[in-house]
Amino acid sequence: MNLPATTHVLTDDELDALELHLGGGSPALETGAEASPVTLTDAENTPLAVLDGAVATPVKPIARAAGPHWDAALRRPARDVAADVRRAVGPDGDVLAVVVDEAPTTAELAALPGLVAGAAAVLVLAPVARRSPAPGALGGPGLTRVALAVRDAARAAGAPRTDVVVVPWAHGPLADAVACAHGADRAVRLADSRPATVQDEVDALATVRSRAVEALYPPAVAREVEDAATHARRTGTVVFFTGLSGSGKSTVARALAAELDDEGVRTTLLDGDEVRQHLSKGLGFDKESRELNVERIGYVASLVAQHGGVAVAAPIAPFASGRARVRALAEAAGRFVLVHVSTPLEVCEARDRKGFYAKARAGEIAEFTGISSPYETPDDADLVIDTSQVSVEEAVALVRAVV
Repeated sequence: MNLPATTHVLTDDELDALELHLGGGSPALETGAEASPVTLTDAENTPLAVLDGAVATPVKPIARAAGPHWDAALRRPARDVAADVRRAVGPDGDVLAVVVDEAPTTAELAALPGLVAGAAAVLVLAPVARRSPAPGALGGPGLTRVALAVRDAARAAGAPRTDVVVVPWAHGPLADAVACAHGADRAVRLADSRPATVQDEVDALATVRSRAVEALYPPAVAREVEDAATHARRTGTVVFFTGLSGSGKSTVARALAAELDDEGVRTTLLDGDEVRQHLSKGLGFDKESRELNVERIGYVASLVAQHGGVAVAAPIAPFASGRARVRALAEAAGRFVLVHVSTPLEVCEARDRKGFYAKARAGEIAEFTGISSPYETPDDADLVIDTSQVSVEEAVALVRAVV
């Protein structure tokens, strides 16, 4: 397939839209691309689809990550979900979509029997975005677990067939048309069943501690206690992954960042390929440029740590001198955890989605790490992981044990 020369790098929200579109969840695709036709790529410049007008044709599979919201049994193309549910209930069976886009209270779960009554099948749709959730909001992993709990409650309420579907979505309330594309005849948002009095209690949760402090202390002292709590800062951390291209470091880094985000930990992901498109745009791949790229990543990561956040970085970082400078910057601001993703070269080559290794061996790419440019194996790593031996979920657990 000859790809159009014009390319458009998709944002996280646009990746969600592309995934939904390719799965049959939306008839048209809108991105910020001005030209047509145009090759749509991810942040690692992997060509994913060709967009012509409002229709995209797939080129390569969209990379998947780890976590419950990436479970292939739950994150399914809309057309497959619709076909399965219609096969089960027939063309005239009433299919209800229950949209779960925030944590349901006991009141919403109590309303489920009335909502699912009479439905031949129920689809519990969890709209999940790739980008980080707003502070205090459920991220993809948490929202998926909540949706599974709603499924169990719906089954207990007598729904004859209930399935959870993770929907890539980052555009506000889930559109009814998307629910219909998944095979639903009608859709309800579970949170709309929440009584106003309960919503008031939910809204007041953020001030519960303040009220308790005001009740315990005299006003002048209460202000000091609240100020101390407001400005309390956890020790910042830089988790720095290093390894060959294709080793799996970006996949593990993204999964780690998603878990931390979901738990309310302020997390910044600095992936090598994405950084090169912004922070290090214009740099080459000679040793000096590589070192400067890594140092820039380290500097930004140290700023995140300095303010109590967690920075997760995943460049190749092939040289010990560059990694040492990052360590010095990070340790001056907080903690530094070096993770060497030691996946063997032959495995990395076999995984190569962009054909870079083949081009490097053919002499078409100069100074390619592992082929024509050295990779200096760390002797100071806090953790060594081989992703050909452990799953992404296991790798994340190993990292979390030392972070």
